[in-house]
Amino acid sequence: MGTNGSTMLGPLRQGLPPIDHSAVSGSAVCTLPPRYEAVGGARKFTKATLARWDLSDRFDDVALVVSELVTNALRHALPDEAPRVPQDCPVRLHLMRWSSRLVCAVRDPSRATPVASEAPDSAESGRGLFLVESFSDGWGWHPSQATGPENPSAGAQAVRGKVVWALFRLSDGV
Repeated sequence: MGTNGSTMLGPLRQGLPPIDHSAVSGSAVCTLPPRYEAVGGARKFTKATLARWDLSDRFDDVALVVSELVTNALRHALPDEAPRVPQDCPVRLHLMRWSSRLVCAVRDPSRATPVASEAPDSAESGRGLFLVESFSDGWGWHPSQATGPENPSAGAQAVRGKVVWALFRLSDGV
């Protein structure tokens, strides 16, 4: 992906009408504890949300992508010294549905750019973004804004963390 916002969001916009946030037909957010058990919770949340939106037939691909994005956030975005207690919830899963697309987005506190790389055949990990790319219709990332200014006297929002997203095209008439 690129280094500026328009490049990072390019694949999300290609071949699709502009995103109109008021046209979202469904939106759901799940706050995840910073523990690996949260991946199973993210899959359950995804299954329930897709069932509510009558998209259960898309569960297998979407759940695999959600699992990879959440695992990456937990593995790479949280500092090793970060306390992993239930009250500390820096990772959030967002599912958004339009008539022609579904977007899964995972927000985490890291500023590090996600990079798809080739893992050796013997490696037990390292293929997450390759799987995301293979099972979705596109993926990307963008910096997320902090909920409040880092320096209150400056009055500006501080860039903090990122959102990694995956796009799924839905068939017409959904």
